[in-house]
Amino acid sequence: MQVYRGLRILTARPTPEEEAAAPHRLYGWLEPNDVCSAGRWRAAALAEIAAAHAAGRLPIVVGGTGFYLEALLHGLPDAPDIPPDIRAAARAEVEADAAAVHGRLAAIDPETAARIRPSDPQRLARALEVWRATGLPPSEALSGAPAPPTDLSFFTVVLTPPREVLYSRIDARAQAMADAGAVAEAADFMARGLSPNLPAAKAVGLREFAAAAQDETLLPDAVNAVAQASRRYAKRQMTWLRRRVAADLAIKEQLSSDNLHDYVSLLPINSLTVS
Repeated sequence: MQVYRGLRILTARPTPEEEAAAPHRLYGWLEPNDVCSAGRWRAAALAEIAAAHAAGRLPIVVGGTGFYLEALLHGLPDAPDIPPDIRAAARAEVEADAAAVHGRLAAIDPETAARIRPSDPQRLARALEVWRATGLPPSEALSGAPAPPTDLSFFTVVLTPPREVLYSRIDARAQAMADAGAVAEAADFMARGLSPNLPAAKAVGLREFAAAAQDETLLPDAVNAVAQASRRYAKRQMTWLRRRVAADLAIKEQLSSDNLHDYVSLLPINSLTVS
């Protein structure tokens, strides 16, 4: 979500002051009516990693979307080219009746349907367009071996602080978003009249804070809804990290100014070289 412009507060994007303290890349680089896929992000991320190396800098990739991390580390299967008319038709079909599309997908490709929720229009449209363009179930059409980058090595740090600490910080952040202007940001975003099926339009808290712009008595409910949705998302992140990511360093306590130096000293920064 942080790749889209216009959602700095709602996506907890680094502040302008934080972005000025160190070079940041791929934050706010797409318009909200654009669609960012894992493949598109991976190509852009690899280009930025190469640029950092060329400048003699150590690139640090930060985020919480497990699938994007996995795509960067291990690559993605070769995807078929999708004609624009098929892509547009698939998105329109999903927008009209996502549940019906999911039902048809389940009939021809139960494996793919089991991985996609009917409420996930982006991935649902992707599966439909692959099926229409290739005539094959998406699980078969996208079964090619992934291609991890051969010229890079990664040191993976996973942060899994105690759940009670994490949830407390999430609650505080939801209120901080409201205090920082999330209501106005959400109202401005909704005023663009973008399709509700766009990925950016599904930012956590967007609709709740936009509703509070119309009725300020709804603000406490919006803050609570944002905190609850963020806790659910964090729980899914933790599950993904435990099951899918082999961490070189797992940090299971909350980082602070007291322990940060100790953990940084464990990173093999001095042994890393750039070319």
